[in-house]
Amino acid sequence: MYEKFSHRHIGPNRTEIQTMLDVLNLSSLDQLIDETVPTHSRLPHPIQLTPPLSEHACLSHLKQIMAQNKRFNSYIGQGYYGTITPTVIQRNIFENPSWYTQYTPYQAEISQGRLEALLNFQTLITELTAMPIANASLLDESTAAAEAMTLLFRSRPKNSSATIFLVDTHVFEQTKAVLITRAAPIGITIKQVDLKVDLNQDLLTDDVFGLLVQYPNSTGELVIPYATITAAKERSIGIAVAADLLSLTKLIPPGEWGADVVVGTTQRFGVPLGFGGPHAAYFATTTAFSRQLPGRIIGVSIDKHGKKALRMAMQTREQHIRKDKATSNICTAQALLAIIAGAYALYHGPQGLLAIANQIHSLTTTLATALTTIGYGLSNTTFFDTITLTTTREQQQVIQSQMLDHHINLRYDDNGYTGISIDEIVTESDIEQLLTVFKTIPFIQPLTQSFTQKKQASSIEGIPESLKRTSPYLTQPIFNSLYSETQLLRYLKLLEKKDLSLTHSMIPLGSCTMKLNATTEMMPLSWADVSDIHPFTPQDQAQGYMTIIKSLACDLATLTGFSATSLQPNSGAQGEYAGLLTIKKYLDHQGESQRTIALIPTSAHGTNPASAVMAGLTVVGVQCNKNGAIDLTDLQIKLQRYETTVAVLMITYPSTYGVYENHIHEVCTLVHNAGAQVYMDGANMNAQLGLTTPYIAGADVCHLNLHKTFSIPHGGGGPGMGPICVADHLTPFLPGYPDGAISATPWSSASILLISYAYIKMMGIEGLTNASKVAILNANYIKTRLQGHYDCLFTGEKGHVAHELIIDIRPFKKTAKVTAEDVAKRLMDYGFHAPTLSWPVPDTLMIEPTESEDLAELNRFCDALIAIRHEITNIENKVYPTDNNPLKNSPHTQYDSLMDHWDYPYSRQIAFTPLPYVSENKFWPSVNRINQAHGDRNLICTCSTVEEYQLISSNE
Repeated sequence: MYEKFSHRHIGPNRTEIQTMLDVLNLSSLDQLIDETVPTHSRLPHPIQLTPPLSEHACLSHLKQIMAQNKRFNSYIGQGYYGTITPTVIQRNIFENPSWYTQYTPYQAEISQGRLEALLNFQTLITELTAMPIANASLLDESTAAAEAMTLLFRSRPKNSSATIFLVDTHVFEQTKAVLITRAAPIGITIKQVDLKVDLNQDLLTDDVFGLLVQYPNSTGELVIPYATITAAKERSIGIAVAADLLSLTKLIPPGEWGADVVVGTTQRFGVPLGFGGPHAAYFATTTAFSRQLPGRIIGVSIDKHGKKALRMAMQTREQHIRKDKATSNICTAQALLAIIAGAYALYHGPQGLLAIANQIHSLTTTLATALTTIGYGLSNTTFFDTITLTTTREQQQVIQSQMLDHHINLRYDDNGYTGISIDEIVTESDIEQLLTVFKTIPFIQPLTQSFTQKKQASSIEGIPESLKRTSPYLTQPIFNSLYSETQLLRYLKLLEKKDLSLTHSMIPLGSCTMKLNATTEMMPLSWADVSDIHPFTPQDQAQGYMTIIKSLACDLATLTGFSATSLQPNSGAQGEYAGLLTIKKYLDHQGESQRTIALIPTSAHGTNPASAVMAGLTVVGVQCNKNGAIDLTDLQIKLQRYETTVAVLMITYPSTYGVYENHIHEVCTLVHNAGAQVYMDGANMNAQLGLTTPYIAGADVCHLNLHKTFSIPHGGGGPGMGPICVADHLTPFLPGYPDGAISATPWSSASILLISYAYIKMMGIEGLTNASKVAILNANYIKTRLQGHYDCLFTGEKGHVAHELIIDIRPFKKTAKVTAEDVAKRLMDYGFHAPTLSWPVPDTLMIEPTESEDLAELNRFCDALIAIRHEITNIENKVYPTDNNPLKNSPHTQYDSLMDHWDYPYSRQIAFTPLPYVSENKFWPSVNRINQAHGDRNLICTCSTVEEYQLISSNE
């Protein structure tokens, strides 16, 4: 009999589970759960899911479902295009667990590979947009445009009260939808204007703070409203441009015509369509906004030996510092997809990218010429890759019917226009087929010449001289040196070897749930039936996707105890935002629009207050008691103080401190009695599945981090997914599409939903429940093994933790001048990524082992921390100086091992192989501890130029 998948997913076997229970002095796993999870929160009856599938059966099941998708030739465009992922990138990044199981690069010394890959991405963006600075990706083009809007809103002159954001009528419809959603809660008014003609300057009033241009626009037109931009700048009105990145190899870039912010998507740089994602958006600005960019910026610094080293310029999560004053709520971005897009640019180089752009434009020009010759009129006189035909509604319907008969999708807007977008995968024979179908349409006179003859006919130019790019781009050596696959393969492997991932060891990050991302769950993402579907494909052509989406939404609702699910949010923070908007809509419908207060415990995730502000709420903190639970007295005081204005309490369960709150029902009842709603942050759902639900706890809405609890990999800092589940009374107020849109497409990053679907179908309810139990067991085993060495800050009534624990490093600051950061860096020498550092309590480590780690790995990790504690003891006993010891000098690199003079008061063995297991599989940090202050003083966020490269080479 084959093993169940859950036996593969869950690390400890029965013998190891019993060994850990013996250490905990417990008779059974059920006893641990009974003593840990409050009885009043337990499920009264087991949840019902379909029986679990084997891995082989699951793949067959998914193939059968996804074969229902119809892969028509798509010319829909609108920011989503067919693209060719170079196979060397597909095999070595997209399908490579050494890349997709990495965590966000907060520990830079063991993240130099992905940091360099993201620096390449930032350089690609700054070069093509002609902007000086870019971040390391955002979620999608539409939400990036919304971030541009809010950045310009925050950056208004101090005496300005402007609230109007002008949006070109020809901005992509999905972007307009997201802008409207994001604008309303914070008091911004969206006003559409037609930028095909320069605006009457009377429209640029003192009430206007920003303007958004689409370039090329939704009809394909190339519009640069110079006079409007000049007038806007004279009035301190910010200019945002949503630009097609590939077109900027041929078109004059926005940075050369006055843009303050440039946003867009890098999807067509080798990232599959995937029915909407995930894809990396980009965000570039002038230097004036360098400290206000949303998301992450990769910067150049040096390590303690003065060697070049990369790190995140915003090293600590901004949300955890500024909370409700944060510039955005973005936590998860799209790092893996940004890395793929950057590698695509390396693969092709500037000339290759231009060749692709030339081919696309040439085919578009040929098509435009042929269609005008046979009688069609174009609504756009200029274009890069998109033309729009001026058809009537009746003609549009005839065209659509004929095209569908030939398995072709065009774009049909509500005004009767018919759009055609050409991309990298379109060939001459595809153009021939299009023209052949157009020839059969009855109201158009038949073609009288062959396609070849048409190519030779006089053609429409498309890009006038005044709009052609003349400035160079991507001149850096890295984009001009990897000519062969051998070179690129070795470069990618060089970067890969610099990074620690789940392929090396456990990543014990509290709140982040770095569990197994099973190969079977990941494989379908490479299938053409999954990757080649345009997000705006008619639903009857995407029945495979619709089956997955409906089934997953149902399973998630069942597992949370709620009535309905929205898959719109494409990150956890977006899920928070969507949940709060749902509550606001409900309260408004109830006639209680005055409820605008969000009560948030001081222990909450930093994105909680940032999301609340985005939703138009005012944040009021609620204190926690010494056990980490919500302080009931303070909660009651706040509920009384804001009796008629409180809208929501945001909670996490188990709490952020790693314990189940026994009074969770009392908390929720108090909030409900005050007329407010309860939002549950789903970051800790890995301790709930099969044991309890947010509904039983008393919540009204929760979000789920599919990239935590449901096995979607973190991808070095994204992708993520953050669906929300809601109680019955909130169901009518879930985000819709396009009305109420949270992300750019109806089901956001739809392709990665297959990962969570497969995880649930293979685990079944018994497997999911056992996963929760073993996650709790593993955390309590670590707690017990570390007793006597480190203090665990918070435990439940019976002395147990939930699925994570916080160990206290603060005492060592007094006794040995050792900080949590020192312990984190020293763990690298032992082959481990650090736990979550200094959050939610400063100078502590929050550890979450997950259910996927077996006993041997748990012991290696505990042995490492215990050995580090002995090293701290040696500092306390003056064996090592407080400023020269294994912790302060960590991490130790191969560079250190080759030093002629060893000036440290400990041996090389202690430095490099402090425990026997380390030497068996040594992971070398590629740089020493990084000088953060140097990087902040010298903000460099792009690759070296030729001149800088030559200088570095000569110095070396």
